[in-house]
Amino acid sequence: MSPPELEQAVQERFPGCMEGRTLYVIPFSMGPVGSPLAKVGVQLTDSPYVVASMRIMTRVGPQTFPALARDDFIRCLHSVGRPLPLREPLVNQWPCDPPRTLIAHHPDRRRIVSFGSGYGGNSLLGKKCFALRIASRLARDEGWLAEHMLILGVTDPMGRKRYVAAAFPSACGKTNLAMMTPALPGWRVHCVGDDIAWMKFDAEGRLRAINPESGFFGVAPGTSMRTNPNAMLTIRSNTIFTNVGQTSDGGVYWEGIDQPLTPGTTFTDWLGRAWKPGDPQPCAHPNSRFCAPARQCPIMDPSWEDPEGVPIDAIIFGGRRPEGVPLVYEAFNWRHGVFVGSAMRSEATAAAEHTGRRLMHDPFAMRPFFGYNAGQYLAHWLTIGEREGARLPRIFHVNWFLKDAADLSGRRR
Repeated sequence: MSPPELEQAVQERFPGCMEGRTLYVIPFSMGPVGSPLAKVGVQLTDSPYVVASMRIMTRVGPQTFPALARDDFIRCLHSVGRPLPLREPLVNQWPCDPPRTLIAHHPDRRRIVSFGSGYGGNSLLGKKCFALRIASRLARDEGWLAEHMLILGVTDPMGRKRYVAAAFPSACGKTNLAMMTPALPGWRVHCVGDDIAWMKFDAEGRLRAINPESGFFGVAPGTSMRTNPNAMLTIRSNTIFTNVGQTSDGGVYWEGIDQPLTPGTTFTDWLGRAWKPGDPQPCAHPNSRFCAPARQCPIMDPSWEDPEGVPIDAIIFGGRRPEGVPLVYEAFNWRHGVFVGSAMRSEATAAAEHTGRRLMHDPFAMRPFFGYNAGQYLAHWLTIGEREGARLPRIFHVNWFLKDAADLSGRRR
């Protein structure tokens, strides 16, 4: 869409779109306030859901005002596109306007425009829109990296600690890895972030990373005390659940939660219909979410809000590959690591626009989030590796989803 076409589309949608609703103004910081890596923004929205979620996912409040005074903040405009009184009834109680949905990014103007959608990735504009699409362009211009990566700290039995950044497509285990409980005696893992990393070299040539977010917006299905006990402890309270099922005793439910149920418990699915185990349709939407403050995670790293960031010793790329890719291998050098990241493929997930088990190219797990030309993005990574005096992290590729012949045979029947 050309800039003139975009402006026409905006003018066709936004005038009067918030009539009858409350306009909320959200000043927010991505990253610890005052960090040399932090960026600030202001979001206008007519969605209370967005306000509540942004207060969890970003640092919101007057502490951002000094940075806003510099006038280089990101301008974020959002509307659900359903003025009151409603002209048509809502579908499933979600105010939205799918036929006219518009999500647009203006890197040169530092502006994000979102209309007609309440989905987190399209309405919490500090998340993927700002922290990846706009930030990746800022990072190229300013000489740093904005990546779809978790950050964790690993401490060995000798007390030596290393920090790792890892890129996986959505629903490929980023949150589980970021919050993992090691099975090896004496090893410890601490979480810095589960989704996005902003990384920049310091004066000594170390690549340092911050988590620009202050909360978790995780995929609920499959999350349990068996697969991710730390996530379950994080979401025990003060959490927003979206499109999950409900139980008659006031609890939440999704496929794979593995929680003991009170006898006689009944269920309501994410569409508000009566549901029971064994029904053909899932109780929770495959991309249902939990939104919880990071400070509630029992294994948050002591340095997770360090304004200088944490030093990155290794970068990991990975995807969902049932066959053909080994469990782990290391790149020969930085340039080879860039090739490894650029060649990533993974089975499509519920968060993507494709469904089923089709293998998708997803370079750097950034395919949906590139803020500029992909070739220029690769060139930027190569340039980063040529920085004089840089102490470059080692780069690895992993595949947690490798299956044996018996599993693959059953899958193909």
